[in-house]
Amino acid sequence: MTAGTVTFPESEIDDRQRGNARWWALGVLALAQLMVVLDATIVTISLPFAQQDLGISDGNKQWVLTAYTLIFGGLLLLGGRLADYLGRRRIFLIGLVGFAAASALAGLAQNGAQLFAGRGLQGAFAALLAPAALSLVSVTFTEAKERARAFGVFAGVSAGGAAIGLIAGGALTEYADWRWCLLVNAPIALVAFLGAMAFVIKDVPTARTGGYDLPGAITVTLGLVSVVYGFSRAAEAGWTAGSTLGLLIAGAALLAAFVAIEYRSANPLLPLRIPGEINRGGSFLVALLVPIAMFAMFINMSYYLQITLGWTALKAGVAFLPFPVGIAISAGITSALLPKLGPRPIMITGAVLGAAGLLYLSRLSFGDGYAGSVLPAMALIALGMGGLFVSMQATALHQVDAEDSGVASALLNAAQQVGGAIGLALLSTIAVQVAERFATNNPTVDNLVARAAIHSYDVAFLIGAGFFLACIPIIAFMIRDKPEALLEGDAHVHVGV
Repeated sequence: MTAGTVTFPESEIDDRQRGNARWWALGVLALAQLMVVLDATIVTISLPFAQQDLGISDGNKQWVLTAYTLIFGGLLLLGGRLADYLGRRRIFLIGLVGFAAASALAGLAQNGAQLFAGRGLQGAFAALLAPAALSLVSVTFTEAKERARAFGVFAGVSAGGAAIGLIAGGALTEYADWRWCLLVNAPIALVAFLGAMAFVIKDVPTARTGGYDLPGAITVTLGLVSVVYGFSRAAEAGWTAGSTLGLLIAGAALLAAFVAIEYRSANPLLPLRIPGEINRGGSFLVALLVPIAMFAMFINMSYYLQITLGWTALKAGVAFLPFPVGIAISAGITSALLPKLGPRPIMITGAVLGAAGLLYLSRLSFGDGYAGSVLPAMALIALGMGGLFVSMQATALHQVDAEDSGVASALLNAAQQVGGAIGLALLSTIAVQVAERFATNNPTVDNLVARAAIHSYDVAFLIGAGFFLACIPIIAFMIRDKPEALLEGDAHVHVGV
């Protein structure tokens, strides 16, 4: 066995070489990824009902969301490295069982503390699941066209999962109970577990020559937790609050210490060659910025539909349906074009479409309807997101040695989680401030509350468009790969005994 290879037992070779087995495995991995992604948003619509049932205060309700994203983002790199060291399939299976158990704990919670604990455990096991799933896609599909198609499916699920979570959350809340927004994960995880046992390759991890990088694991986990929590605190306490600044400064210092440790470590948790390669580095930066822009649409459109227009939870959720549909269409187109055009033109087109959609939304005014003012913008954003996510995931794993695919996948997920936390805090804080300023400056305007809210949404949409536009120079200067170089995977995977 050589560095940069993954070995599979001889019994796995026939199954792995059968096309149907690979595609069934992709379905299992995509199902698990969908469960992880939608769990960040599926409780959003049901939150008021859970708060009332369990007697959670307004000051603590944000922990239903924060407990998940905080632990998920903080443990991702560690989870990715465990997948590399202990086996991707093994960690994937452990993650599924743990996620199901944590979901049951949260769904059956009798008080706020139990719900928070269950959500935190969900985040911990999601940090095992997400990088293991993406790295399994990377090492399972090595032929260029098949790999592009597989990344297209996986990226479509990743990008559309948040919208699907809102739809599912609305339906379950209206027709069942808020608890089913969490309990539904148990049967899904069971199906994924059985599918993984049948179809997902059983990799044998490459033997390590050194010990675990405990100093690196501790500093990066605490650093990511501090950064994610700092941005979450900003939404509640403000950007200049001592708690916010203290957490962000501590997080930055810990992450700087982590980089120094990795530079000197003989067996690093995150080999710096992974983000250091220019294509991968550009992809990780785009992965950080895109979720900020996405939150501009998701958060504010959810409030607009339910609060301003007075739609029911289910109707508001269904209104997001064009988003995953558009992503599925664009992801399919991208998977066909990526081996021919390479990632750069597709990613630039995606960023332009996303910016155009948010700029269109920023024209929203009082009295506008869904069909003329929201639907076209949502379609543009969805078409852009499919191309961005497929190409971004492909370049994030660009020529990564298979033994490092878990931690590379984790770094991509961590960038997205931190970006999501920044987007939530930044746009929530700005929206509140803008609405208050509008109300102060226009006290005699009719329907003042609704007009102030819509004005704040418009400002958030403009800021989101700016983050999409900021991706363009990064893509133009850092994503340089030719089509034939990007999707070469055969050199990194070895099948044998």
